[in-house]
Amino acid sequence: MTADRSAEYLVSLVRELCKLPEETEWVEFKVDNDNPSEIGEYLSALANSAALAGKAFAYLVWGIEDGTHRVVGTRSRPAAAKVGNEELENWLLRLLDPKIHFHFFEVVVDGQTVALLEIGRAFRHPVRFQGNEFIRVGSYKKKLKDFPEKERALWRVFDRTPFEDGVAAERCSGERVLRLMDYPTYFDLLERPLPENRDGILSALADDNLVRPCEAGGYDITNLGAMLFSKRLTDFPTLKRKAIRVIQYRGKGRTETLREQKGEKQSRGIALDLRGRRFGHGQAF
Repeated sequence: MTADRSAEYLVSLVRELCKLPEETEWVEFKVDNDNPSEIGEYLSALANSAALAGKAFAYLVWGIEDGTHRVVGTRSRPAAAKVGNEELENWLLRLLDPKIHFHFFEVVVDGQTVALLEIGRAFRHPVRFQGNEFIRVGSYKKKLKDFPEKERALWRVFDRTPFEDGVAAERCSGERVLRLMDYPTYFDLLERPLPENRDGILSALADDNLVRPCEAGGYDITNLGAMLFSKRLTDFPTLKRKAIRVIQYRGKGRTETLREQKGEKQSRGIALDLRGRRFGHGQAF
């Protein structure tokens, strides 16, 4: 999922979340809440609960009335908030272990300001905030250590979920999938003709688990699909740190960098470029 979300998408997402019959373990609604530590604890709890529920992302939404899920607006501005002189987002990231993906958004829904925190699911081990792991039990935030059955279930999820099956972007329209992915390269590598229509292309990508139909509509792009065939890894915040880097150093040591180039996609073009590149003294990747 990209950090560059259109207002149309965010409004649609908020309305979809409000249709839920009640708060789930991966969604929390607030009207106003500016407590940084509580936001951090929710980051941990919602990330862990999203993994347990099989969701790619969890959400903390300000401006929604608990119980009725009515849009009432909020005075909270977490995207612009600070803890002392430090931006809230940086402060939270510094105290989270591991450093998961999350992003603040703000959008107007039915004439009311709504703030939204999108949180990537936990992967490999539970997310901690200030040294503590949290989980959602129903609509309540609790310490994970107090619920050993949930902790065991969470570790089972981590053990059986390979990275490739994770979701890099969810609820994408078919048009957006084709805009984000270098699908011609996929068919070229397999020496298969390009299907005549979009449905044929999406069906072929789904057959190889590069995308999956999403129960909320549209498609999820898997980590496998994004890593292999994304046009730009920067379109997927949870994966952009995995982009290929080529570094040229001065001399034979690695103390002084002359040039660094970051690959923006992992596809046939980059792979062939790296295989064909000749590295002399003072170059590494």
